[in-house]
Amino acid sequence: MTLPEPPAYLRLLGHVLKWLLLAGLIALLAGTASAVFLFGLQWATNTRTDNPWLIWLLPVAGFVVGWVYLRWGESVVAGNNQLLDEIHDTRKVIPLRMAPLVLWGTITSHLFGASVGREGTAVQMGGSLADQLTGLFRLGAEDRRIILMAGISAGFASVFGTPIGAAVFALEVLATGRLRYEAILPCLVAAVLADQVALWWGVQHDHYLLPQIPAISLWTLSAMVLAGIIFGLTARLFAEATHGITALMRRKVSYSPLRPFIGGVVIAAAVFALGTDRYIGLGIPVIMEAFEQSVSPWDFAGKLAFTVVSLGSGFKGGEVTPLFYIGATLGNALAPLFNLPFGMLAAIGFVAVFAGAANTPLASTLMAMELFGAEIGIFAGIACVVSYLFSGHTGIYSSQRLGHGKLGKIPEGLKLGEVADWRKRQKKGDQD
Repeated sequence: MTLPEPPAYLRLLGHVLKWLLLAGLIALLAGTASAVFLFGLQWATNTRTDNPWLIWLLPVAGFVVGWVYLRWGESVVAGNNQLLDEIHDTRKVIPLRMAPLVLWGTITSHLFGASVGREGTAVQMGGSLADQLTGLFRLGAEDRRIILMAGISAGFASVFGTPIGAAVFALEVLATGRLRYEAILPCLVAAVLADQVALWWGVQHDHYLLPQIPAISLWTLSAMVLAGIIFGLTARLFAEATHGITALMRRKVSYSPLRPFIGGVVIAAAVFALGTDRYIGLGIPVIMEAFEQSVSPWDFAGKLAFTVVSLGSGFKGGEVTPLFYIGATLGNALAPLFNLPFGMLAAIGFVAVFAGAANTPLASTLMAMELFGAEIGIFAGIACVVSYLFSGHTGIYSSQRLGHGKLGKIPEGLKLGEVADWRKRQKKGDQD
């Protein structure tokens, strides 16, 4: 005798309870890991600030990080791109070692003065810790995809304190122009709870004050379009330069630990030549400064160059906080040209450069509203969307897929890292 199928609302209730439980576990793991990471990062930053001579040990630190990953981290070296690949094409569980390796590697990079961020570390820890639940609960391929997405959102939220933006980021980052709504509940719950877990451990997020947001007018809206174009082109430059340096280092230096050693030499020499440590580490004080007063018009270029060399040569960390720095200081420099307040355009640049580089305009707009208030939403939305369009088919995550292309006929499902080769093949075919 076949048992009758339970009513639809009971199945839905079971679905919700299942994901509330799993999302809660992910939040506890990711939020705790992010708290440990942020405390370690603060220690590393304070120690480096108090001991500026540590910059001269950056090449040695880079070599050690590279050697440790060569010896024990080959299975997790792809980082964020590995998470994206596993979500699209599930193969095997992310090794747990990803979390402690990227935690140690990022803190080491910051301690000695590399210009890297923190988002990559939090996302990788969240994703790898969440994936350990796959075997524990014997989850299938589709549930595993959602688990990984929830881990990404939990890591992102707990390190930045923007749970709504983090949840949408996990949905939006997989493929350009396409969202996967089946994961929206786990991602949102995991993000909100992970942020609360981090706060419970005593984490204090950065706060940015905007003293003035102008009224909506034809000029302010037009300025957002113009600024969005500049932010998008800057995001494209950052992504292409980072991938270019990475490819060059891999092509010219076969022994991977030597790549961050060389990058460390270049960074340390540049700090000595410029006589400033303004462009290393997270750069939070400079970001804060960009909201309050005029900063040097070349600050964004300095941070871009230092970060491209750091990430391109193999130091561990993330791209997002350096992108916040680049966007905020670039917006600050553009403010007088657009006759807008420094803080307002710094806030727009803060999220819009990230939107173009990560191809996540919706998440970036929501982040702006969480960080700076709902009043900035219209301005941020316009700038982020325009930046997204003008960044082209590039991005900081080479394994991000193309959903709906921005311009031109490019096959859906193609990785961003494969677009250049696809175009070369198309050009060659046209010539033949």
